[in-house]
Order: sequence, then structure tokens, then C-alpha cells
Amino acid sequence: MRQLSKEMKPVSYYIKNGSLSVLLLNIILLISAQNTNAQKDITNEDYNAFSVQAHVKNMHLWHGGVVHPGAMIATSLEYNSKNEKFTFGLWGGASFSTIDVNNITTGETESAFYKEVSIYTKYRFSNRFFIEAVSHNNYTGVEERGDKLKFWSYDKTQGYNFVDINFGYNITPNTLLYLATIINGGSGDYEVQNDGSLKNSWTHYFEVNSKVWEKGDSRLSLFAGGAWSFTTDKTFYTESAANIINLGATYSKDVKVGNYNLPIGVTAMWNPEQEKTVLQLDLTLF
Repeated sequence: MRQLSKEMKPVSYYIKNGSLSVLLLNIILLISAQNTNAQKDITNEDYNAFSVQAHVKNMHLWHGGVVHPGAMIATSLEYNSKNEKFTFGLWGGASFSTIDVNNITTGETESAFYKEVSIYTKYRFSNRFFIEAVSHNNYTGVEERGDKLKFWSYDKTQGYNFVDINFGYNITPNTLLYLATIINGGSGDYEVQNDGSLKNSWTHYFEVNSKVWEKGDSRLSLFAGGAWSFTTDKTFYTESAANIINLGATYSKDVKVGNYNLPIGVTAMWNPEQEKTVLQLDLTLF
């Protein structure tokens, strides 16, 4: 069995010391090195290592919540290995409208645009199974509310950075099982104890997503997701220890605009706990 580099410390070391960005970098370098060796015999004249995407949405949804309620643009830059197993990417979101935040010093209301730059890496073990790590860095309103922006800070109480470790498994070509776990209690994923100490919730989110209908370039998928914690009476997403938080459907279609195909997606989402129902429109520009 191949051993890890001596410089790669146990995961517990990084969690205790809060250096999750260092942990992610070590994982990326380790997988990338192994992946490079696996590509030596692969030839593909059409291979393009880098790709970009851009989406325009009327709002931004994620795991049963409304991250931003107004129009926004989302962009991504990805590196994909030649054997299509390894991905490393940056995802960014910026809004066209503002939300109100309270300044912690003056108490006054300030306007802030939605801003996020997240980092992710994925490894596909097969066509069915993948593992993914995502560092969510949503720094909307940090400076407007009187805090100092520290992009790489994962302090529990800072409120805008956390890391997800995710697993995905396709039980059929059309049905995906997806499990995400927040590690290290970042961005408020904790419960305040009676003695004032903070206890990590280690929130788990599980979703089933299945394509149930397809005709031509039109598709309909249904999804259901819930969150829970084994350690606290609340989670990152819920006010209770467990609840269903994400039910809905997504209809996708390619719309002809002259000679251009414009992929669109319309998602109807209902969060039973928050009693929130929304409709998201997603336009894929490229």
C-alpha cells in the first residue's frame, strides 16, 4: 500500500489548528500527483484542460436556502484532468442588487452586494462515485457590518467561511444520492452550551435527485433533501436537530435564440421548516 507523504499530517491536526485551507491544498496536491501518473498513457487531441462557465439567475438557491434573493451572476473556472477523474475549480457569485446589513459599531443599516468566491476539488472514482471538498467563502457584507475581511479565516463566529466534504453516488444513471458534511464548525455551524463554550454541529445534508422525464432537449428532475446533526440540537440549516428542508423540481430546456442555444433551468423549491417557496430562473450563458 502506498503511504502518504511524511509532510501530510493527520486530518485531526488541521481541524484542531483551524488550518483547513492547508488541508485542502495538501489533498489537492496529493490527488493531482497521483492523477498525473495515471495520465501518461492517455492521448486525446481534443483535450482541453481548462473551461469556464457563466450563469445569470434571478436569485441564488443552495441546499434549501436562499443565499441571495435578487439577480446575480455566477462564474466558474475549472481545471479537468485528461482522464476526466480530477477537477479543481473556482466558483464566484456577485449580485446586481443589495441586501441590508447592520453595522455592529454604529447600529445603522448598510447596503451590501452579494459576494462569494468558493474553491472546490472533486475526484471521480468511477462513473457512479465521487468525493468532493468545497471551501465556501461568502463574504457578503463583512466590511459593511464593521468586521475585518479575512478571506482564509474559518473562525466559528466570523460567519462566512466553512468547508464541506461531499460524497455522490449514482444508484442509476438518472438518480444521484448526495451527502455533504460541514467540518470544523465554521460559519456558525455550532451550538452554544450552558457554560458558554461552542460545540460543533458537524451538520450533515443528504439529498436525492432524480431525472423523471425527458423528451428531446427537455428534462424534469425531482429532488428532496434534509439536514441533521448527531451532536447538537440545531444544524447549520435548521433550528432543530433534524428536518426536511429542500423539496422541489427543476425543469431544463434549450431555447433557440437565433443560431444560439440558450440552456435554461427553472427550479421550484419548498423549504417546509422555513415555510418558504421560491422559483429560481437560471440562464447558462456559456
